[in-house]
Amino acid sequence: MPDNYQHIKFSIEDRAARITFARPPLNIFNIAMMREINAALGQCAEQRDLAAIVFDAAADCNAFSAGVAVEEHVAETIFQMLESFHAIFRNLEQIARPTIAVVDGAALGGGCELVAACDIVVASDRARFGQPEIKLGVFPPVAAVLLPLVIGEKRARELILTGELIEAGEATRLGLVNYLLPASGLEQKRSELVSRFCDLSAAALGFTKQALDLGRGR
Repeated sequence: MPDNYQHIKFSIEDRAARITFARPPLNIFNIAMMREINAALGQCAEQRDLAAIVFDAAADCNAFSAGVAVEEHVAETIFQMLESFHAIFRNLEQIARPTIAVVDGAALGGGCELVAACDIVVASDRARFGQPEIKLGVFPPVAAVLLPLVIGEKRARELILTGELIEAGEATRLGLVNYLLPASGLEQKRSELVSRFCDLSAAALGFTKQALDLGRGR
């Protein structure tokens, strides 16, 4: 599948989609980048036999994503920014396929919220996570809903209210990360997980994902 995007790389191979963030150095989500992510998810929605969606970062980036562009938190662009960001999560819910985040480096703010929304998270030992929005005088709306469900109410409140960052080991202990590996092992684990999903029925995966989401009140 041709890649016609500027800020991401996108492909669908063997029933698995891969959305690679490619806006170095920190993969800051601006409106243009988030619209590209949503366009890629729109292409995913057209693939009825899709088995999984993978999010990762390009090799020349220093972070999975360091969050949403601060300069777009202004009156002129705030509504477009919020709509583009929240549309990512609505699209993922509607597509209803397993999602995998492969994190090597920082996943902060909106990047951490996307990680929290994914079904399986594979992280390197140099990954770190956090919701530092409070330090800018705002709060993370997606994390306020999802993070307590993933890591527990008390710890989620602490992270969101203080803006504290946590290392990969702590994120694994809390349940935000499924697999903690050296950076050299990330690609093999991604391939292994994708292969497992591609052996399964897309329809069964979709119904199961919807049941899990409904069961926890999303």
